[in-house]
Amino acid sequence: MAYATNSVLLTDLYQLSMLNGYVQQGMHDEAVFEFFVRRLPEKRNFLLACGLELALDFLEGFGFTEAELEWMASTERFSPQFIDYLSTLSFTGDVYAAPEGTVFFADEPILRVVAPLPQAQIIESRLINILHVHTLIASKAARCVMVAPDKLLVDFGMRRAHGAEAAMAAARASYIAGFAGTATVLAEKEFGIPSFGTMAHSFVQAHDSETESFFDFARSQPNNTVLLIDTYDTEAGAHKVVELKPRLDELGIAIKGVRLDSGDLDALSRRVRRILDEGGCERTAIFCSGNLDEYSIHRLLSAGAPVDGFGIGTRLDISEDAPSLDCVYKLQAYAGRPRRKRSTGKATWPGSKQVYRYEASGGFFSHDVLTTADDTRDGEPLVEAVMKGGRRTAPSPSLERIRERTAEQLARLPEPLRSIDKAPAYEVNVSEQMKALAARVDREFF
Repeated sequence: MAYATNSVLLTDLYQLSMLNGYVQQGMHDEAVFEFFVRRLPEKRNFLLACGLELALDFLEGFGFTEAELEWMASTERFSPQFIDYLSTLSFTGDVYAAPEGTVFFADEPILRVVAPLPQAQIIESRLINILHVHTLIASKAARCVMVAPDKLLVDFGMRRAHGAEAAMAAARASYIAGFAGTATVLAEKEFGIPSFGTMAHSFVQAHDSETESFFDFARSQPNNTVLLIDTYDTEAGAHKVVELKPRLDELGIAIKGVRLDSGDLDALSRRVRRILDEGGCERTAIFCSGNLDEYSIHRLLSAGAPVDGFGIGTRLDISEDAPSLDCVYKLQAYAGRPRRKRSTGKATWPGSKQVYRYEASGGFFSHDVLTTADDTRDGEPLVEAVMKGGRRTAPSPSLERIRERTAEQLARLPEPLRSIDKAPAYEVNVSEQMKALAARVDREFF
């Protein structure tokens, strides 16, 4: 089964139903929608905005194909007149957003869409879909980077990700957050992200001799000889690596590293390090994988385990400890009038917004102010124009530039927020202008 992830039909039915209603009633006035996260997951002190460039790609290419329109007509849910309307529909609105790699907190909009109501509505589901998975994975990957800043970190989770697009998102998001690369080859082709790989247990098992499997792999990968040594007995595997070294030296092949994928990684890494060092393999790195995340990595490094790098898979790519964000895309204004939702536990602040960030000594973030978009302040504004009239305002930044921005943002986090344990909430103040606007909207509508 094949399907196109760029199809505009990758949406919820109620988006089309609402769109039909707006068109029937002639509701084409300008609307403002904003994407934000209502509250941080229990185990997160911050989030990292990610996915914007892919969201802008979606908006620039938005439009129904002839085949999609024919299929919609065949469902008999919609009138011919509505199908005709959709045939010329494209996105012509404006978008304001925080650049990818921006640290943000609850209730802070990281994307604002200003467009005719039908356009702004129909893109909701896909925008949330894109921004959610990228932000979710980038935020977890950043935590891994902060507990192991000097280690080689590689995304190993493609096989356990929730589908192909999620795997690609994880590769891109983790790289933006500071990972060295990914095991997903397509991510190198599509995004230029360095790909990494060692060998699987099956390669060892397919040989009658573990030593010969190492030798064969080294000859096939002379510039990337990283040997998986825990198929049978990890320490015995390390000894075999040492014994193999003279044969490989004769061929000019250096043993770049060994990988441990099971067992007590702390104890085993110490024993393997000793075996390698005593056998003349001091420059051979130890790379660990196997159900790792920021918590297990932190424990290993805090204990002094001599590990040089980590392959982080399932727990990263599905963000196991916080598998979803309470993120939403909500109407904030229509036809020139601010709007707000007042549902219990889901109330929103009305109108277009800006977030100003302030610094403490040393350049660290001190607090933010959430205010109306027309309230000019002396802090650093987070939301900027990225699209006008359905087209980007500037060329997309390179992935390397996004990585640099992310590193700059993470370096400015106050120390308590860098912890993988829950810290006191970062201060986000709501301005008096914002409160006054909400009170006025309440008087007008309720």
